[in-house]
Amino acid sequence: MNPSMSLKIAHFYPDLLNLYGDRGNLITLMKRCEWRGITCTVQAVSLGQAFDASQYDLAFLGGGQDYEQNLLQDDFLSQKGQSIIDAVEDGFVFLCVCGGYQLMGRYYQETNGERIECLGALDIYTEAEEKRLIGDSVSESRHLSSAGYDPLLVGFENHAGRTYLGKQVQPLALVRKGGGNNGQDQTEGAIHNNTYCTYYHGSFLPKNPGMADLLIEKALKRRYKQFEQLMQLDCQMENNARNYLLSCK
Repeated sequence: MNPSMSLKIAHFYPDLLNLYGDRGNLITLMKRCEWRGITCTVQAVSLGQAFDASQYDLAFLGGGQDYEQNLLQDDFLSQKGQSIIDAVEDGFVFLCVCGGYQLMGRYYQETNGERIECLGALDIYTEAEEKRLIGDSVSESRHLSSAGYDPLLVGFENHAGRTYLGKQVQPLALVRKGGGNNGQDQTEGAIHNNTYCTYYHGSFLPKNPGMADLLIEKALKRRYKQFEQLMQLDCQMENNARNYLLSCK
């Protein structure tokens, strides 16, 4: 591995969106880069700050409570919206979790029927229900398998929103255990170009090292055209956590 390689991550609204320890996703990306001799830095992109995708390699948008998401709604759509849409279509690498996943869609409909406009970067929409989907979840991703990674994904979900995918996106995985996107069609998360979305908290990436490595690989391939593959790492501790969750009934 070339020690001069580097990766720069944009962390959207870290002061507002950090439910369920989602910051652990960034720690995972940074450590898995560090262990390979890749320099990885994270820069906050919050209220009033523009987003220029050319300055980054990967972006993370986490989840928050309704109050925090309402605070950033106008900034996300008006200040950063078009640049994010353009980046998604250009194949920039995004990881969006729960509330961040919902914000990337067309709209979020509350239980009272009121529709909240979202960015529209992805062909998805979300409708809230009174009963939340809560608990540990396991799903299987053909996308990960086709890229040479372990297809099983594990995580913790806690969301009232039911997300439905349009024709322009594919599910990240199919649910084996849990609610997934909407508790009906057995899909979990969404993929469009290099944008990856999920409802898995807990954090998501520490327990899914293959997913973390896929994101790093995608980002490095965009920056370094001659890059081929990542050096393998020992994932014994991560796999112990995964195996424990997989063994729970």
